[in-house]
This record gives sequence, structure tokens and C-alpha cells, in this order.
Amino acid sequence: MSDTAPTPDRIHNVLFLCTGNAVRSIMAEALLNHLGKGRFRAYSAGSHPAGAPDPLALALLQRSRIPTEGLRSKSWDEFRGPDAPRFDFVFTVCDQARETCPAWPGQPMTAHWGVPDPAAVQGTDAERALAVAEAFRMLNTRIGIFANLSIAALDRLSLQQHIDDIGDTAAA
Repeated sequence: MSDTAPTPDRIHNVLFLCTGNAVRSIMAEALLNHLGKGRFRAYSAGSHPAGAPDPLALALLQRSRIPTEGLRSKSWDEFRGPDAPRFDFVFTVCDQARETCPAWPGQPMTAHWGVPDPAAVQGTDAERALAVAEAFRMLNTRIGIFANLSIAALDRLSLQQHIDDIGDTAAA
């Protein structure tokens, strides 16, 4: 973790990264803030932010009764300054962000939880909505597993293995 030892009562800061910060990382932020039940504070950002969250992603979150207020597409540079939160975990959800991800202060634990990009799907609105729903399903599974980890009971090496394994979860 960062300089602070993990404890059950401490809120853990988590950053989800992708390229556009419009679908996957936005949904991940909302999901963890919802499923984490106050144990986590999730954020999201992108290397080349799209400028706004994808309307299909926002609609799916709202239909799932997951709060969307405050969600916005933003650059990861916003989280690199001295006033930025100190992260305990940083997860990349797209391959491009994984390749270009900068180092983060405080030595947060990192893992890659790759999810196919729904924004890259060309086709009808129904086909695009299906791609967003599939990404949501994968993220919901992984984040549900993560949110239920007993972080304070695991040593750093075991915790790293768990978060790496979550990225390998074949979200079936």
C-alpha cells in the first residue's frame, strides 16, 4: 500500500485508468463507490479523455441504480499534482493505458484488469449498448470480488496476487 498500513476502518483510494475515460473507467469508478460500501473512494481518469462520459454507460449505471452524479471524463494529469489524493490501488482497464501508465506517488498496488473497449464497437445502438453491458458485467464481477477482499488481513504479496488474479477472472 502507500505509507499507511491497511486497516479495516481506513478508506482506500483507488484509481481506474483507461484511454478515453468515457466508458470502462467511468463505470469502474461508479461501481466501486457503490459496491465498496464506504471502504473505498474510487476515481477514474484517462490518458486522452473523451471529454464526457458515454451516454450509454451513464444510462446503464442509472438503470442499475448506481449513482452517476459527479462522473466526468478527466485527464490522469489531474491526479498527479501535490493536492491529488494518494492512491492505495491503481487499476488499468485498457491495454493502451497499461502501456503508457505513469508511476504514481506512494507506491500504490497496481494491476491490469483489461476489458474490451465498448467505444470501439461500430454498429447499431443496440450493438453498442450490448458492448457497454458486457463491459459493465465484467467490471461488476471483478469489482465485486475486490470490494469483498479482506484487505487488512492480507500481507502485501498476497494482496498483490489477489488483485492480479482478479484481472485474470474470466467474468463468466
